[in-house]
Formats: sequence, C-alpha cells, structure tokens
Amino acid sequence: MKTVLVYYPFALAKEANSGSKLRPLEMKKAFEAWGEQNEVNVILISGTTKERRQQFRQHLSSGAFDDLWFCYMENQTIPLWLTDPGHKPKHPFIDRQILAFLKSKNVPVGVFYRDVYWKFDHIYPLKGYKKTIMQSIYKIEEKFYEKYCDVIFLPSLEMGKYVDIERPMADLPPGGKKVDILDKEPHGEPFHAIYVGAIKGEDYGFDLLMGAFEIINKEKQRCDLTIVCRQPEFESLTDQQKEQLTKLGIEVQHISGEKLDELYREVDFALIPRKCTEYQNFSMPVKLVEYLSNNLPIVATACDAQKRFLSENGYGIICEDEEKSMARAIEEMMGSLEQYQNNIQETFMKNHSWLARVEKVKNSLVGSE
Repeated sequence: MKTVLVYYPFALAKEANSGSKLRPLEMKKAFEAWGEQNEVNVILISGTTKERRQQFRQHLSSGAFDDLWFCYMENQTIPLWLTDPGHKPKHPFIDRQILAFLKSKNVPVGVFYRDVYWKFDHIYPLKGYKKTIMQSIYKIEEKFYEKYCDVIFLPSLEMGKYVDIERPMADLPPGGKKVDILDKEPHGEPFHAIYVGAIKGEDYGFDLLMGAFEIINKEKQRCDLTIVCRQPEFESLTDQQKEQLTKLGIEVQHISGEKLDELYREVDFALIPRKCTEYQNFSMPVKLVEYLSNNLPIVATACDAQKRFLSENGYGIICEDEEKSMARAIEEMMGSLEQYQNNIQETFMKNHSWLARVEKVKNSLVGSE
C-alpha cells in the first residue's frame, strides 16, 4: 500500500475560528477520506518540534516510510522554526532532517505557502530591528522551501509574483464543504443579500457597501442587507456610520456556526466589497468558498484573484470598487440569480471541494497515475 505524508510543522488548532486554522484541519480530513477511497495510507506528523521528532523517529523505525509516495506540508504565517510555544524551538533542525530524508528518497514534496503579508510595510506590524530580523528569517524560509520542495501551492496564482521561490507554483485556494441546501422558490423584490466579515478598515469596503445600497434602495426597498461581523468592530464604527446603517434598514448580526448556517439558507446572494489594493488583489477570502458552499452567488469587486475565480466558473458578477458599479452589479444579480445558482450546483463541489484540492496536490506532485 502506498503511503502519503501530511506534514504540519505546527500544532493543529482545537478550534478553527479563522481561515488559517481551518485549512490544515480540512485538508487533513480530506486526505484521510481520499486515502480510504484510494487505498492509500495517510500519515500525519504535526505538533511541537519535540513531538514532530518523536513521531518521525517512530514512523521511521516502524518501516512506515518504506513506500512513501509524496508529501504535502503547510506553513503558517510565522516561519516554521518559530511555531513552538514562545517561538523558541527545542529541536530547530527536525524540519530539515525530515525534508532532507524525503529528498534522499526522491519523495516529491509540495508546500502550501500561506501568505506574504510580511513583504507589505502597511500590513506587517513589526517595526525597527525586530522587523529586519523577522523578514530575514522569512527570506531564509523561502530558500529552505526552494531547496527541499518540488511544488509551491499558493492561495492564488496572483500571489506568485511576490514569492521568491524558484519552483513550479500551483494555486490551491480554500475548498468547499458539502452543505444540505433547501430549494428556494424564485421571488421578486426585495431580495436579501449578506456580507460576512470585517467592517473596520478601508480595505474591507464598508463605505462602498453602504453607498451601493443607498443607490439600490433610493426609490424603494429593492434589496435587504444583513451584515455579520464581530461585535467589537461594530462598536468601533462612528456614530455617522451607525446612523447610516439604521437609515438604510441594514441589519447587523454577530453570529457564527449553526445560526450563520441558518441565515445563509434565508438569503439570496452574497457580497465581497473589498478595495482592490495590491495586497487584496491576490488574496482569496475564505468566505468566498463558504458562500459558494451554501449555493450563494457572489457580487465581488474586481480584485484579481477573486475576479478570475468567479468569472472562470460563472459563480458571480464582478464590479469595480466604486459605489455605482457595485449597485449596477447588485441590480444585475437580482435579475439573474437562478443562472448563477445553477452554475454553482453543477460544478462547485465537483471541482472545488477539499477532496478536489487533495486530488490537485496529488496530480501536481506525481501526475494522474
């Protein structure tokens, strides 16, 4: 039986309350399901450097690595050597030891390279000498992957020009989850849209969203909007912004889990109003695939990565990050909902589930054998 190694140089989160914590858990589950379907033994190594060293030695001595097919690994938003508690590795050479072993056995390795936020001064929080030191470590990490990895997986292909790793790259955005969708009866106005995410900070497009709905509902209430965000972010809005929400009849909720799932069943389409900045242009919001998993077509701004994904698959309507353009896109969506819903139903889970992501990893590393 062939064996695949899933290697996470960090401890898995117990609660997946963010995209960066959710992804490794979902990929782990998808690899396990894929392994059962294809009679492939899937081995996981994760945890602290001490735990990883123990697991590696145990598997090595047991012969579990005698027929390794390929290895999939992920990094975090901090360099892999600093993922121990307190960012002080007890066994700093274990990652090199494991990857050098795989290289010596000609085992193809692919790493999911999560983010390059440290290359953007307005986003990266560290300053002064700490920033200089950390950026140097990140650059060393890039060269580490260049030496030991065969394929670099990215959230989007658009991120590739910011990654200084001379290896083939492939996009591996978040995957979708199967959700039981209730058939919705076609209806007229008012439609119901949803936005889930951050509202603090110009990049997230809160003011853009407000302006677009003021245009849409100027004459009459043609489309309702529910915003789901964290309560502290709502409290941080100005009095003027809160008054605008009230004036426009926009509902704000602070929910997650089952309550959010219930809300998804009630709405017609979703919104991603991000400003098209250099950083946002290559990001792939986790909420994008969450919306699609719930069969919700999307009105999104023309940030490069999300524009390409939605346009290529026919899952939504793209607009400029400008109020009138977004209002026109919302109006167009209200007139063509069923078309986009059908596209999502027909292809999304087939081509973009977490299981499909595992298939892409395998095909990228060892082909379609």
